[in-house]
Amino acid sequence: MTLWEFEQTVATVAATSPLCGIPVVRRLMPTSIALRVPIVGNRFVEAFFNEATGTTAYALIQEGRRIFGADNTGGKWHIHPFGDPEGHYPLAGELPFAEFIAEVERHG
Repeated sequence: MTLWEFEQTVATVAATSPLCGIPVVRRLMPTSIALRVPIVGNRFVEAFFNEATGTTAYALIQEGRRIFGADNTGGKWHIHPFGDPEGHYPLAGELPFAEFIAEVERHG
C-alpha cells in the first residue's frame, strides 16, 4: 500500500461513517503519514501508516487518552480493546480501517 492509498482509504471510510468528520493530515513524511479523523462526541481517531516498514496503527482518543486501538507494531496485529486500552490482544490477521471504524460505531 502507498501513502496515497492509505489516505484515500481513510477518507473513503470516514465519508461513509455517520460518526466521522473529514480527515486531516497531521504529518506527512517521505515514507509515513498520520491522519486525524474527528469523531462525534469530542473524540478523534489517529491513523498512522509507514510505507517503508508496513507499520499501521489506529487509536480512538478521548480526553487525551486512547480508549481503543489496534496496530501491527512489532510485526503482528493486536488490539487494545475498549475497557482495557493498555492491553495487547493478538489478532488473527490485519484489521482494516473500515473494520476499526465499524467497531467504533458499535460502541458509539
